[in-house]
Amino acid sequence: MPSLKRILSAPAVQRAIGVMAAEYLRLVYRTNSVVTVPSDIYERITTELPVIIAMWHGQHFMVPFIKRPEHRVKVLISRHRDGEINAVAAERLGVGTIRGSGAHGGDFHRKGGVGAYKGMLDALDEGFNVALTADVPKVSRIAGMGIIKLARDSGRMIYPVAVTSSRRYELDNWDRSTISLPFGRLVGVAGNPVRVAADASNEAQEAARLELQNELNSATARATAIADGKSESKSEGLSG
Repeated sequence: MPSLKRILSAPAVQRAIGVMAAEYLRLVYRTNSVVTVPSDIYERITTELPVIIAMWHGQHFMVPFIKRPEHRVKVLISRHRDGEINAVAAERLGVGTIRGSGAHGGDFHRKGGVGAYKGMLDALDEGFNVALTADVPKVSRIAGMGIIKLARDSGRMIYPVAVTSSRRYELDNWDRSTISLPFGRLVGVAGNPVRVAADASNEAQEAARLELQNELNSATARATAIADGKSESKSEGLSG
């Protein structure tokens, strides 16, 4: 009898799971009311496009829905088995993919990090927004230096983004994955943008990394508070 791992590795199975995941996320989006903070974020970023969209791992499932129809977006997805499923789901939701991931030590080349980095630079140069998780691999809520170097080398702004919902299930795993549920309120928060100069020193890059980390944590906390009804006022610029 085939093992579960072998079954899940079959391309047909991965595609079926990816399609089901995409349609579930679409159902969640369509059955939730939507709140965007700040409400004029799309107008604010018009002159900045394309941008780099940063998010925490495990909080990324609903991020495809922040894209407007006119936006061209690609997302960085690992080559891992789960990555295949995520890639199918992303493409079904209208988001292009760049395959590869960061890693510790010598795994960077094996996991396609070099090719993925070039792919992200090329995508930004071609006018695509690029979305990726900011965490150090397998270390939750600690921003890595890769996204900072991407901003430095591309000259593009990083926008930290958090999306959560009032009805959700939080998994007890390394990245604290959040599964949003239907029939609630979906909240998306964009934090203050982070820019990295082309000639940024090591110290300046580290400062930008910490700034991004703090902005992502702040956006996540704010999105959660609004979703849970603990923080909301007309002065916050809510919409949806």
